[in-house]
Amino acid sequence: MVFDSLHLAIIAFLVAATIFAASPLAIAALIAPRNMGGDYRVPYECGVRPLGRAWDHFGFNYHIYALIFIAFDVDVLYLFPVAVVFRSLPGWLPLIEISFFLFFVLLAVVYFQAKGVFAWPRRKNY
Repeated sequence: MVFDSLHLAIIAFLVAATIFAASPLAIAALIAPRNMGGDYRVPYECGVRPLGRAWDHFGFNYHIYALIFIAFDVDVLYLFPVAVVFRSLPGWLPLIEISFFLFFVLLAVVYFQAKGVFAWPRRKNY
């Protein structure tokens, strides 16, 4: 194998990428405060000190909805280019393929509904 300018360019870009990725981490490690006392461990909520048991009032159940949103958002992102390309194709095959894809997306929604994923849990009173 002959070492030419393309190999040199690849190595140079890898070194530059490593430097660009490592330099913010190194700078943050050098200038970060070392003191862990005071209000460091107190949860920060909109600039106001939390009253009582602040972490007990935070419902973490929304993460299920966030994951479902991301999953279906990605499905919609697949539909846009498919709709653009399939519009120019002749015949019924593109319509059948999009309908097949949408059927499985709808099947996933029905499955999630049957499993109770869309049911918001009630707040616990402590």
